[in-house]
Amino acid sequence: MINRIIQTKPLPLFIFRLTAGLIFLSEGLQKFINPESVGAGRFAKIGFQNPEFWASMVGSVEIVCGILLILGFISRLAAIPLLIIMIVAFITTKIPTFLDKGFWVFAHEYRTDFAMTMLLVFLLYFGSGNFSIDKNLICREQK
Repeated sequence: MINRIIQTKPLPLFIFRLTAGLIFLSEGLQKFINPESVGAGRFAKIGFQNPEFWASMVGSVEIVCGILLILGFISRLAAIPLLIIMIVAFITTKIPTFLDKGFWVFAHEYRTDFAMTMLLVFLLYFGSGNFSIDKNLICREQK
């Protein structure tokens, strides 16, 4: 019984891919569905020049790369532009929060971004795993 409790299994990369992919897909879609609060309006509030362009660009990248993560197709490559988006979001929104409101408000507001960034770093390192298009392509090449 105790062995069953403490025994570990291989990491289910599918769950990590699905989590990151669905969140980025959702965030990308929201940039088009709610442009005033999540899309161009938010980018304008942050201070981006040409906020409509940047909101559309970021939203499109989040949608495409989110779908790639869900499918497990070139997940490592899909993680790279999403990591860049997360770094820019950190610089443009979280550093000002830290400087204006202090560490604890920053830590609270950065928690989701931090989790997403760590998921992307994890996927960048480990790749798509089982239950992915990448795995199926590799298996076909080896036959």
